[in-house]
Amino acid sequence: MTDNLAALRLFVRVVRTGSISKAGREFSMSQPSASRAIAALENDVGAPLLMRSTRAITLTEAGADYLMRVEPILAALDEANQAARGGDQFRGELRVALPATFAIREVIPRLPDFLDQHPALRVNLLMDDHRQDLIREGIDVAVRFGLLTDSSATSRLLCMNEKVLAASPAYLKRVGNPTTPLDLEEHQFIIGPLDANSTNWSFELDGCVQSVRIEGRVTTSTNDGATAAAVAGLGIVSTGLMGCRAEFSDGSLVRVLEPWKMGALEVHAVFPAGRAAKLAARAFVRHLSSGLQSG
Repeated sequence: MTDNLAALRLFVRVVRTGSISKAGREFSMSQPSASRAIAALENDVGAPLLMRSTRAITLTEAGADYLMRVEPILAALDEANQAARGGDQFRGELRVALPATFAIREVIPRLPDFLDQHPALRVNLLMDDHRQDLIREGIDVAVRFGLLTDSSATSRLLCMNEKVLAASPAYLKRVGNPTTPLDLEEHQFIIGPLDANSTNWSFELDGCVQSVRIEGRVTTSTNDGATAAAVAGLGIVSTGLMGCRAEFSDGSLVRVLEPWKMGALEVHAVFPAGRAAKLAARAFVRHLSSGLQSG
């Protein structure tokens, strides 16, 4: 049983690191020994789990399904061991999926304190502005902006991210500073992931609602790209306050149409549906929520 569990853990680490030799070193195994252990596991399962080449190791279809079923079992076993040991010193790996801008600006600065509390824990930040499949990709918790579409998933509201318009001082000096939403018709727009599927920006002030049709001159797939384009003077960007707070502070961007409100995006922590959330994931979310609430 112990050897089989070790082989399962090795298999998961091979997939996550993309290397048999690297995963083997984590288990104090040579590359040949790790390869033999994976081959023995495949023999026990009765199907090839990995495709090996000189460039990469990838999952077979059977391997992807096996990983999706095995990883929660190992996580549950780790949780049981943690509960039996008592205390709050977490071990193993915590996989967190989140947008890159939010990770860089809000999460990573708050990470040292969390890791100091849990020195045996590894944190893998999967930074992507696209939404991942939490179950298939073995993600323990994800940070999602906007309305949640999966009602079966357990979630926790972390904070609200105010939507703002921003532009560089040089751009506004050149083109003019709009005072009403209708003035935006004379301006260039930068479209980031927040507005990827939008054709209009809506504004509200004292009960008056105005909507402006937008067409981006520059479109980027990341929020940091959109913010950088605004700093470069390419136009006006719509983003969350978290995505440009530093630029507002250093003066490279200024708010546009500040009295007008564009609403706010909910920011949630989402746990995989169908299984109990990892204790380490819940602790991470509590730490992050506390930091965000305190500013």
